Amino acid sequence: MPDALDATPYDALLLLSFGGPEGPDEVVPFLENVTRGRGIPKERLKEVGQHYFLFGGVSPINDQNRALLDALRKDFAEHGLDLPVYWGNRNWGPYLTDTLREAVADGRRRILVLATSAYASYSGCRQYREDLAGALATLEAEGLELPRIDKIRHYFNHPGFVEPMVEGVLKSLAELPEDVRAGAHIAFTTHSIPTAAADTSGPVEGHGDGGAYVRQHLDVARLVADAVRERTGTDHPWQLVYQSRSGAPHIPWLEPDICDHLEERHAAGVPAVVMAPIGFVSDHMEVLYDLDTEATAKAAELGLPVRRSATVGADPRFAAAIRDLVLERAAAESGRNVSPCALGALGPSHNLCPVGCCPARNPKPAAAGADSPYA
Repeated sequence: MPDALDATPYDALLLLSFGGPEGPDEVVPFLENVTRGRGIPKERLKEVGQHYFLFGGVSPINDQNRALLDALRKDFAEHGLDLPVYWGNRNWGPYLTDTLREAVADGRRRILVLATSAYASYSGCRQYREDLAGALATLEAEGLELPRIDKIRHYFNHPGFVEPMVEGVLKSLAELPEDVRAGAHIAFTTHSIPTAAADTSGPVEGHGDGGAYVRQHLDVARLVADAVRERTGTDHPWQLVYQSRSGAPHIPWLEPDICDHLEERHAAGVPAVVMAPIGFVSDHMEVLYDLDTEATAKAAELGLPVRRSATVGADPRFAAAIRDLVLERAAAESGRNVSPCALGALGPSHNLCPVGCCPARNPKPAAAGADSPYA
């Protein structure tokens, strides 16, 4: 057995994710949870749910989270890290509040949270922190002793997140026909968000200038593209593009859309494209439908060869990266020396989200930050 690793002061890790339906009857109730408060009619939700019905009404995200849980528990056990791992979702079972209640009943009092979003944004960070605050408020109303909760920093530039994506792009390039491989472009994709949310992502109010969402993705794209060039000897042109827009047409969102980008690249004479979904931790519905179905159909219509590279999913290197981030945060909280691991130009992200970080249009209490009411 390896020497025991010390995660003190933490006594649990919580995997916090989006959630997804696991059968046709769950699709509309799931979408009602996702869109609660927006007044979207049920008939419209049934139309939106067609993406899920194409896959039997099952989102792959829950099974992917189960695989990640297994990978984390295996890695922790193999390296002597005695830290139980729980799992809770924002929009579908297992629900976050139920999971926190279970952890409290198990005696957990200091919980570190891993969100399945690597980058700074309202929907990718602060909204999860709001979910945590809402769950804690429910437990407080029930008279339960509340645990202290912290959140793992943004891990977009950790080697264990970047390296699997590099290998995914290399594999996709190798799968292209040889006569178009050298001229292939790389389309690094991520979820589009409103430009206003992108502009205010990251620390603001004296802590920075916002705009972290795009800057962080560009930094990862450069890291991957540079590594691909070093390993193949070919400099593949690349661009950061967006997918999965869901907002009202009159509200500006980040562009270009992946399908528009494929049309533009084809018109410019590009012989092939690798779609690399660097903005996503796993191959969930946005990847399976928006890239593997919709964008791939667009490429076929154009006669443009495309391949889609893999997300990190439950890659053992990603599990090892999470172990490293847990120990890094534990050391910092315990006053021990720590050297955060990060690639690229931006360096490691902050451990504690400052006041005003990734602000919401309608502010709510948010846990695991400098403005947390549950410090």
